[in-house]
Amino acid sequence: MATATFAVSPSLSLNHHRSLVPIQRGVSLNSKIRVPTRFSSNGYTSRIRATSAVAVEPELRTPAQVVTEAELFACPICYEPLIRKGPSGFNVPAIYRSGFKCRKCNKSYSSKNIYLDLTVTSGTKEYNESKPTGTELFRSPVVSFLYERGWRQSFNRGGFPGPDEEFKMAQDYFKVAEGGVLVDVSCGSGLFSRKFAKSGVYSRVIALDFSENMLRQCYDFIKTDESILSSNLALVRADVSRLPFFSGSVDAVHAGAALHCWPSPSNAIAEINRILRSGGIFVGTTFLRVNPSAPPILRALQQSATRTYSFFTQEEIEDLVTTCGLINYTSKVQGGFIMFSAQKR
Repeated sequence: MATATFAVSPSLSLNHHRSLVPIQRGVSLNSKIRVPTRFSSNGYTSRIRATSAVAVEPELRTPAQVVTEAELFACPICYEPLIRKGPSGFNVPAIYRSGFKCRKCNKSYSSKNIYLDLTVTSGTKEYNESKPTGTELFRSPVVSFLYERGWRQSFNRGGFPGPDEEFKMAQDYFKVAEGGVLVDVSCGSGLFSRKFAKSGVYSRVIALDFSENMLRQCYDFIKTDESILSSNLALVRADVSRLPFFSGSVDAVHAGAALHCWPSPSNAIAEINRILRSGGIFVGTTFLRVNPSAPPILRALQQSATRTYSFFTQEEIEDLVTTCGLINYTSKVQGGFIMFSAQKR
């Protein structure tokens, strides 16, 4: 049996590399990983003996690797805990240097592409799923690049008040979630994820999207701002209809301009309900279906867009959200824009 040894330089602070959750010492897991540790005058050494070790890319190895059970992320296949191997900390650099593996189904999840890929199809080589046009559109590098360079600004014509005002409105709803975990689903290029992370209000912020290129674009924005890069922010690729979190583990979910893009809004909101803790809050924005009295040109544009997206009336959104089990539904409407919120029982 091979032995892997990772040592920490004496000049590095042990507190900096302390795991956010207790290291499971001498506890047998499905992967049969044991983590005995010892301290010496030369620093900290962790020896790992395993018959089935967590897969970590060689370039991700650092002098401070430890093995822990992930605190928040779950396997999207079986919703069981993931084993994390790498430096401690919940931020983009630390997660990038970590490897993740499900202790039940043994599937490994890569974080080498800046974001952590927690989709069911992560790691496939030959298989490829066809997604609806609306989903594939946002996976385009061109659309990802243009999203904050003109695309999102055009939403103002539909009644959207602009990112700053939308953020302020959402924060009013999220007061009950201050200090908790916030997931920004369908985050796109991270327009709101960055605002949530920079606010310092939440213990952790997860920028989550299915589009690889949107997440890369998000990283391009945050890498220029050290205050965001070092904040408790993670970039995660996942399917909104199969969210990689434990049930009842999240305090707040935000979905900006997303509902009309989801292949199955009912599946997505049911998943959001599952991951929210009791009292947790969901806030979303979307375009309303155009009123018959709207100007002809606006009706024509939306009729064209319905080939790709699904738009709803106020009544349909409330019915959908409450049917999926959420309560205390409220909404604010401005032209074709709606911000709605609801809570977990």
